[in-house]
Amino acid sequence: MATLVHYTVEGSVARLTLDSPDNRNALSTALVNQLHQGLIDATEESGVRAVVLDHSGGTFCAGADLAEAAGRNPGDVAVDRARELTHLLRRILKLPVPVIAAVDGHVRAGGLGLIGACDIAVAGPASTFALTEARIGVAPSIISLTLLPKMTARAASRYFLTGEKFGPAEAADIGLITIAADDVVATVASLTAAIGKASPQGLAASKALTTSAILAAFKRRADELTEESARLFVSDEAREGMMAFLQKRPPSWAD
Repeated sequence: MATLVHYTVEGSVARLTLDSPDNRNALSTALVNQLHQGLIDATEESGVRAVVLDHSGGTFCAGADLAEAAGRNPGDVAVDRARELTHLLRRILKLPVPVIAAVDGHVRAGGLGLIGACDIAVAGPASTFALTEARIGVAPSIISLTLLPKMTARAASRYFLTGEKFGPAEAADIGLITIAADDVVATVASLTAAIGKASPQGLAASKALTTSAILAAFKRRADELTEESARLFVSDEAREGMMAFLQKRPPSWAD
């Protein structure tokens, strides 16, 4: 099996690098499974105080891998995808060490959900963000659980609906990311050095204070939002939207 997520450890930092250039680091089943394993490995690695989630190439994460669904029952795909994403976001939130997103590239749809789940997010000048779900007939259902607590309400209303692209300065202003940085590597290194001074117990307990409300929302709403995601995914509009995306043409409602 191809390695889509590279795992390395240097000092107190475990690094997970998304490296699936063929689909712009989209959330395929294989990539999600390898991310899970990397997060597990980081918690079992003695001395690790932080996890950095970064990427190769010009895209951090393009969201769901729409092409992977071909040839499978759409209903099964929809439910599987929603559950995979829910489990991944929950694992990041429950990890006993901080997770830092190091982004200097494009982020779309479900990729923003990953950033929302991370404790700290740093984005460089090449970063762009867009919630494009509505444009293909679906909605940011599951990822709303990590995005709505972070983004301002006005910004969420705008970008959930319009699918507009925005850059790192705007992302910082609306709470999606922590820092818009000219030098992502140096900024992340400064953050991990500060985190490295904390005790394991102190980190775990402090992180839990910041994630408990989001995890409670997962417990209340994840099943409901999984069902909503699956229902939208198998609709006629979503099928048309996804085919239009894959065929690089406007969907029927845009004609």
